[in-house]
Amino acid sequence: MQHNAPKQYIKLAGKTILEHTLTKLSALAQLNTIVVALNENDPYFEQLPVIDARIVRTCGGKERADSVLNSLLFLAANPPDWVLVHDAARPLVTVDDINTLINECISADEGGILASKVKDTIKRGHIYAEQTVPRDDLWQALTPQFFKYEDLKNALQNALASGAVITDEASAIEWANKPVKLIPGRSDNIKITTPEDLDLAGFLLQKQQNENAL
Repeated sequence: MQHNAPKQYIKLAGKTILEHTLTKLSALAQLNTIVVALNENDPYFEQLPVIDARIVRTCGGKERADSVLNSLLFLAANPPDWVLVHDAARPLVTVDDINTLINECISADEGGILASKVKDTIKRGHIYAEQTVPRDDLWQALTPQFFKYEDLKNALQNALASGAVITDEASAIEWANKPVKLIPGRSDNIKITTPEDLDLAGFLLQKQQNENAL
């Protein structure tokens, strides 16, 4: 990202990406605790303004799955029934989409994720295209992802112990042969990973703010 600090501390419309994300999560009254997994030597988080008293920090891990598992274990003394896992680098998620995810999963008593249908033509290959992949049943996984606490904790522990490659929480639940509901979410819930994403996120954030002001 051509920046000295981790990408979640890059400024976007006057606030860090992490502040925007935590502000969205803080709008959810259903959340009892908001756990932020960070490098243990992270010097930036404590410099942020206090957004919500429910926000606490814990140590992250080498990979995403390790960080999520550390966060779940942090809650083990008083575990919740359900947990919502979200990428700090997705500040554009809407509260409406999160509420839809939570309500539909609790109603079905099954975990699920926000996702958007793949719109582009997908090619399989290396230097040359070898195959056009049918996209009728392809979805792009987004976050948040919402699962029962015990299901996700056990799935992550067992999958990591077996050496499975876990790229998101849903992949751990799938590995455990449990269902994952696909809840359609807005496609502007992008993950900021490149400088170009930052420019696009700034435009989309302004658009969202204009919509909310109407």
